[in-house]
Amino acid sequence: MFSRVRSQQGVATVGAVLLAYGIMVLAGVFGWVVPFAVAGLVAISGEVALATRFAETGALLQKAGLGLVWRRLTRDLSVVLLIVSAVRPGLAGTLGVLLLPAALWTVAVGTTALTKIVDGRADTPAFTRNIDLGALRRVPVPPVWAQRLAGLRLPLLNVLLVPAAVVAALVDRVSPVVVTGLVTLAAGVVTAAVLALTWLRGRGKAPGVLPAVHDWLARERPEVALYFAGPAKDVYQANMWLAPIEAAGHRAVVLLRAEDAFHELADTRLPVVCVPAGVDFMNLDLGSIRVALYAANVGANIHMLREPGVKHVFVGHGDSDKQASVNPYSKVYDEVWVAGPAGRERYARAGVGVLDRDIVEIGRPQLAGVHTFGSESADRPFTVLYAPTWEGWLDDDPYHTSVVLMGERIITGLLATGGVRVIYKPHPLTGTRSKKARAAHERIVARIRAAGGDPDATSLDGTAHLVVTGRLPALFDCFNTTDLLISDVSSVVSDFVQSERPYVVANPAGLPEDEFRRTFPTARAAYLLSADCGELAKVLTLTRTGDDPMTEARRELKEYLLGPAGVNPVDRFRGEIDRLCG
Repeated sequence: MFSRVRSQQGVATVGAVLLAYGIMVLAGVFGWVVPFAVAGLVAISGEVALATRFAETGALLQKAGLGLVWRRLTRDLSVVLLIVSAVRPGLAGTLGVLLLPAALWTVAVGTTALTKIVDGRADTPAFTRNIDLGALRRVPVPPVWAQRLAGLRLPLLNVLLVPAAVVAALVDRVSPVVVTGLVTLAAGVVTAAVLALTWLRGRGKAPGVLPAVHDWLARERPEVALYFAGPAKDVYQANMWLAPIEAAGHRAVVLLRAEDAFHELADTRLPVVCVPAGVDFMNLDLGSIRVALYAANVGANIHMLREPGVKHVFVGHGDSDKQASVNPYSKVYDEVWVAGPAGRERYARAGVGVLDRDIVEIGRPQLAGVHTFGSESADRPFTVLYAPTWEGWLDDDPYHTSVVLMGERIITGLLATGGVRVIYKPHPLTGTRSKKARAAHERIVARIRAAGGDPDATSLDGTAHLVVTGRLPALFDCFNTTDLLISDVSSVVSDFVQSERPYVVANPAGLPEDEFRRTFPTARAAYLLSADCGELAKVLTLTRTGDDPMTEARRELKEYLLGPAGVNPVDRFRGEIDRLCG
């Protein structure tokens, strides 16, 4: 409701601004000072609102060909028309009023070019963490005020011409507009001069980050690389491998390709290098790397895959029954590492070109800290974790996630059950593709808030219901405070089986039980939940009283999904790294 009202106000503001500019031009033609002043006040106030409160609505004007440049030119034109018709300054005065805004626009175009040159030289070609690069050569950068004022922001100063034109018309003299125009032009010239001096000072200098990174690689000679070329929203895929690689005992480095992902990467003791440009990355000397681990299938992987002498291994970001777990792209790697026999059989059934001999079962080293059944203190409320997956890349698949069709029913049923604590931790990408998923997610959060829950939880302490959407608390930490998981067909289910605790898999499409379990092997030991959530009360009763008939099935499924019991997956992971490093 609030979004709709806000949108209506934004559209009204756009209409008022465009009408005001039309009146300013008309008033300028006929020399009407008061209408010009009123319309000018409305136009300027509307521009402020479009730049702040209604920025998204204002962006639509740009798409319609009525962007900021067009509106500023219209404002300048109306000022010139008012002076010519109301003051009648003569030929010299008219030329002066025309030339001053034109000169400022010329300076603005010039500073735009200078800004691109200066920014291009000052851009950091690489970002690092936990690496001592020594003293670096620094490229001069212009002061903040010059950066903010440069380019097409300069004509913003011409807003001062509107009140100056009103004053000039009232006193019947052109001087207020001339003086104001000269002041704005002087500001533009000073800005251009500062940018030019910055460019001259930096001429011949180049950022020293890349050479220092080259020196570090030659000096430290890392053997193992975790390569991730995805954006910040997907960086959780790389985060889950940081701790296992730290524990592997080899010289390692994290190689990233997106600056936003670099800033969102979780805390780690590993050295981190981010080189966004493909040419810069391919010029790195990575000859010491023996093993490259890939957490995601993305196009920019090619920049690392082209490195000879490296064993390229796809480790993914969780085994599941989703189609993404058997992506045909996987056959480009030397090896594909899966958790257990389920992963091997999944590739065999899919027939996507990954050879059985290239598949290695390593378990899930990330799960070493997940407590098994009965190891957690019972001195807390019965806790249900609802951790649905996201809507996926196809908006027209209503059954990919339970959030849209079932999420509210699940949360409402849990909240209505006495003695149950709810933790809601949706997939990080929930609502990024589907408006329906985003709306359902927001309604779920509102219900938990209304029940006294914390909608922005950063800790699992206490007994209140929680909404966990940040990086912390981590999913595996949530596992350790959970008595029952409700999720979708996703890697969350496979990982939770490590705990041997009961879990529920949503079946929003209403497939027959035998068909669902056959299609999705991770659900073999799950309780199933249909779209109407009619089974929820019975599942809660069974799991809360300890009369849980699925206990033995979960133990058997655990070995199928995650590998043999009693074998430390951290040791398995380390052993495979040792093997490839020779």
